[in-house]
Amino acid sequence: MKLGISKLTMGYRKRLALASIATAVSLLVGLAIPQANAASLYPSKPVGTELNLYNWSNYIDPELLKRFTAETGIKVNLGVYESNAQMLAKLEAGARGYDIIVPTDYMVQIMQKKGLLQRIHRSSYPNGSNLKPEFVNPYFDRGRIYTVPYLHGLTGFGYLKDKVTTNPTTWKEFFAAIPSYPGKTTIFDDKKEVIDAALRSMGYKPCTRSLTQLQAAQDLIKSIKPNLNTIASSGNIGRLSSGTSVLLMMYNGATYKAKLANPNVVFVYPKDGLPLWQDNFAIPVGAKNVENAKIFLNFMMDPKNIAQASNWAAYNNGIAGSEKYLLPAMQADTAFSPTSAQMALGVAMAPCSTAVNDLYTKVWTAFKG
Repeated sequence: MKLGISKLTMGYRKRLALASIATAVSLLVGLAIPQANAASLYPSKPVGTELNLYNWSNYIDPELLKRFTAETGIKVNLGVYESNAQMLAKLEAGARGYDIIVPTDYMVQIMQKKGLLQRIHRSSYPNGSNLKPEFVNPYFDRGRIYTVPYLHGLTGFGYLKDKVTTNPTTWKEFFAAIPSYPGKTTIFDDKKEVIDAALRSMGYKPCTRSLTQLQAAQDLIKSIKPNLNTIASSGNIGRLSSGTSVLLMMYNGATYKAKLANPNVVFVYPKDGLPLWQDNFAIPVGAKNVENAKIFLNFMMDPKNIAQASNWAAYNNGIAGSEKYLLPAMQADTAFSPTSAQMALGVAMAPCSTAVNDLYTKVWTAFKG
């Protein structure tokens, strides 16, 4: 996916000069800047045989991890989480031993300010120059000091067109439709994603400081709670494809995978706006196998390897040269490759201020109970 875009100021929507669709996440980035050469910082051989990866659930091809082990001798121990907040809470509580984590763009900024991330010295890696130019200098990590790009996508909603006949096209219509399908709807277990969507449905902007607007968002999500099948960020591919839920908050790539199992699946890019996000590899403070982590990051910056990850998860990536290895059918589907008009609805998922985040927490706590 590719877009042409001028410099993005974090937290403000920019209208795009859309050229084509090879790098949709250009929304998240500015101009590339040169990297210092630090070749001696890259380990050419493993130190030990272990690597502890803490990742979102169902978000990396197990066969890719097996091949990494076969090629390097490093065994990957995979732990999973369901949200950025869960991952952050665990690390802030003192968890140590994770060598690689996968924070979303806005969470990178939060973690960096909290001193939870190590510098990775990407420019010293053999594959460190493989980033697409648009991904070298993102708003959340200028110059890629702390991260390497993994996969990126957008959050909208999915539904079964043979069950949901109103054809919702906005967040307003999504929330309005939920009471019509009691026990058959799902929203994410993610306070920022859900509250942002609720605010957008009422014409408000994410990260608002208005107590009136936040109260309205709280009232909305509390009103639909009795009709929900579940509140979950994982497992939704199966829920949608099987019809356990017929209307769900969904990531675009997950919806594409659900569509492979059920042709009635539709993904919607809400016309009242949606977040454009990018997940990234990072090495947390306290990592025990830093050298092996860097070997893994280099492995994932190889075009064939990241393409295998994209093909399995159905999300695009920021590595140059990977396009020729992506599945043609996947690239032809708008759930993977948004149109220019759909991409124009996307907004970089920048973090809220600490004060607003505290208000979000109060709204979410009142909702979850």
